[in-house]
Amino acid sequence: MTKLYQKLIKLCPSDTEIKKELRKVSEQSVQAPDKHVLMSLLNMIDLTSLNTQDNKSNILHLTGKVNSFSGRFSNIPNVAAICVFPNFVSVVKEKLTVKSVRIASVGGGFPTSQTFRSIKLAECKMAIEAGADEIDVVINVGSFLGNDFAAVADEIREIREAAGEKQLKVIVESGLLGNYENIFKASMIAMDAGADFIKTSTGKTAVSSTPETAFVMCRAISDFYFETGIRVGFKAAGGIVSPSDALTYLQIARYCLGEDWMNNKLFRIGASRLANNILAELSGTCIDYF
Repeated sequence: MTKLYQKLIKLCPSDTEIKKELRKVSEQSVQAPDKHVLMSLLNMIDLTSLNTQDNKSNILHLTGKVNSFSGRFSNIPNVAAICVFPNFVSVVKEKLTVKSVRIASVGGGFPTSQTFRSIKLAECKMAIEAGADEIDVVINVGSFLGNDFAAVADEIREIREAAGEKQLKVIVESGLLGNYENIFKASMIAMDAGADFIKTSTGKTAVSSTPETAFVMCRAISDFYFETGIRVGFKAAGGIVSPSDALTYLQIARYCLGEDWMNNKLFRIGASRLANNILAELSGTCIDYF
């Protein structure tokens, strides 16, 4: 592991500090998001379809909804990205007409990361060749829990190289790591190895995003930025359904990282149902658009 990593892992906040700082975030938080914040949150969503039953038809339907969004909601910004399995990237690429919306693909043996490294690299390269702008991969959780941190870092570096100039989001799968120190350590490994974003979870485990997890990861980003000058983005994912939940993660990121992170270049939420719920709150009526 690098000297930078060895230096930064010592900065992990204690459980007491996490609770204290989250109380401060709560005290500074507004009770409900206003219209401007709701629209900002919508524009930070990676609109996600990562289901076993996905097929060309439903991915075409989802992409068509994104294409026609501005015609239906002319004063509301679109989502940040559409996130799909690698085999559907070409489907989105062929159909998507909104230039501001990016194509994100999971890769590297998502969601378990349990396959040969050569297959992980090939899958990421194939997704990019098919048209992906962003790649979301999971750390090798098994290697991490086995204390083989060098293997975890080496794999991320190889995927970083395979992704080239495309944006790499690294999922630490926080719900499986056991404690905050491990989450902080995994975040540092990912950033030190070249991640453009660190992401809480796949949404495929019993425990996904939590405010505590978000705080630890955002603190890691802050410490990494202070030391390197490199801005790494933060993505919360897994079970984020209501606008108030989404606002909680936005406020944690603002508290830890500041206003420079308050845009979809550095803050994302991975979700499938959240977009409709934000639209419903904006309109005051039930909306099932996406």
